[in-house]
Amino acid sequence: MADIRIVSVAFNPGDEIADMLDSLDGAFAGSGLSREVVVVNNGGSVPILGEIGGRATIINAGSNLGYGAGNNLGAKGHEGEWLLIVNPDVVFRPGAVTAMLEAADRFPRAGVFGPKILTPEGDVYPSARRFPRLVSGTGHALLGELWPANPWTQSYLEASKTDTTHRVDWLSGSCLLIRTDAFRVVGGFDPDIFMFFEDTMLGEAMEAAGWERVFVHDAVAVHDQGKSWRDTPAPMLRAHHQSAYTYLSRVYSGPAYAPVRLALKAGLKARLALLLRLGRR
Repeated sequence: MADIRIVSVAFNPGDEIADMLDSLDGAFAGSGLSREVVVVNNGGSVPILGEIGGRATIINAGSNLGYGAGNNLGAKGHEGEWLLIVNPDVVFRPGAVTAMLEAADRFPRAGVFGPKILTPEGDVYPSARRFPRLVSGTGHALLGELWPANPWTQSYLEASKTDTTHRVDWLSGSCLLIRTDAFRVVGGFDPDIFMFFEDTMLGEAMEAAGWERVFVHDAVAVHDQGKSWRDTPAPMLRAHHQSAYTYLSRVYSGPAYAPVRLALKAGLKARLALLLRLGRR
């Protein structure tokens, strides 16, 4: 039984998945953990998966299950202490996973750890965030594109805290180190959220179950964000807004919040239409 299972959900991946696998040895330097790699094929007959077959167990999902459900499938049956959820287009810097494991010793009640994520250009991606709520979420949704420095967006993205290791509300699902016990307690990712906000919902579930989430500033990974879909973003925009509504409708559930849900649905629909009109196609 491996100490840690690395799960990567792939949808028509290219050579970037081989780069991710190549970076694992350095990422685990000095950790002493045994590991196994599981790649969940969420779509298509992809030649690269045949090429990496000797380095990973390939699970063919049979259809596109979505990101969260795909990771749940890849994690199924794992008995070791840790899960590492990672996108195929992530490349680890040396010692990244080891740094998160060392942080786990300092945060025994944390169930999820996330690294500092850089863009290919070297900019820091805001991967540590607060839970979106009515005021902060609305301010970010309305002004984030036009005025990125607005206070609601800055608060939501935890923009000023990328140089310290600290507790956060939720972390980007592109790369997460998760205690298997915590993952099992919360039931994994919410399978009803197809793509986007599954990581936010995981943070909510961990919060409810008493597990902390920790951003580890000296663990570093590079993520080519949206490489597989940036040329045709319209379907992803639609999925993003649908998932946003699913998430928020669960946060604001019950009869008393029915007017809030109606307003959120209308607002998200209008925002999507505006973004599509501005050329995000």
